[in-house]
Amino acid sequence: MAAQDPIQRFRDWFEDAKQKEPKLPEAVALATASADGAPSVRMVLLKAFDENGFVFYTNLESRKGLELADNKRAALLFHWASLGRQIRIEGAVTPVDPAEADAYFATRPRGAQIGAWASDQSRAMKTRFDLEKRVATFTAKYAVGTVPRPDHWSGYRVAPERLEFWSEATFRLHEREVYIRNGGEWRTERLFP
Repeated sequence: MAAQDPIQRFRDWFEDAKQKEPKLPEAVALATASADGAPSVRMVLLKAFDENGFVFYTNLESRKGLELADNKRAALLFHWASLGRQIRIEGAVTPVDPAEADAYFATRPRGAQIGAWASDQSRAMKTRFDLEKRVATFTAKYAVGTVPRPDHWSGYRVAPERLEFWSEATFRLHEREVYIRNGGEWRTERLFP
């Protein structure tokens, strides 16, 4: 029997994936769309989740950041091939609180902190040396002390309005159960595979 609370069910599946998925169980496909509806998808890493949503971090000036500024809805897809499971999540997106972003940024390895300053994510560069020069510049700038979080780097929270739990079954007769938020309550439906 499925858990009544889809966030608890996600937590159970995610804990299972962390034990059994060989690499990056927190990797999730993030789908966004431009203001005119053109979709794009890429992998990001889930950094936190609770009843309020699923959190990832990025450069706000990247393609995904610009798309989320124009269209504040997104979808996530976790696929754990070794478990034969996937979870789809859809909902509205809001920025995380700056204090939350600061706290997470402080936990990142120093090289990743420098990289957040050095990379003009999603923008064209002439050669790899352009990036290497920027890394050297910011490494020198922040040679001593704490690396502050750049203003252009933060997180987003996808507030779940719909979660679909998919389990692989023989003859492609997969199990699909969807949770749909209706106000503060969740309703559940089973779907044909």
